[in-house]
Amino acid sequence: MRPSTLVFAFGGLLFVLPIPGTFIAGALVLLAGAVARWLGL
Repeated sequence: MRPSTLVFAFGGLLFVLPIPGTFIAGALVLLAGAVARWLGL
């Protein structure tokens, strides 16, 4: 499994958690996953 896929999965999990602050953190992690995928990681 590619590291960027793991980052996407973790970001998606953070994004849907009903804990304050995880919405923004999840969005940032998803963005990091997108950048990693774009860079070919």
